[in-house]
Amino acid sequence: MSEELNQLSAKEILDKNFKTSMRGYNQEEVDAFLDIIIQDYERFINQIDKLEQDNSRLRKQSETTRTRPTTSNHQVNYDILKRLSNLEKAVFGKKYADS
Repeated sequence: MSEELNQLSAKEILDKNFKTSMRGYNQEEVDAFLDIIIQDYERFINQIDKLEQDNSRLRKQSETTRTRPTTSNHQVNYDILKRLSNLEKAVFGKKYADS
């Protein structure tokens, strides 16, 4: 999880208390706004975790795909030519093969 990059946790935001003064902000309004921030913050952290897991899974998948043995083009070409030759013999008969 990337929480070590964050300066605050959702709990720290929730537990934060501000001093009040005569001309201070409406405490209920501030608390309601902080609740929205906490929900967003937690959703972002969960989304980051999910994306990191997806990224890790895709990297592993990519490595597996890269290491899978592949048939060389040279071998494929040889196999195609051999099949074509056999097909020509079957279609045109022995006369074609002898010429």
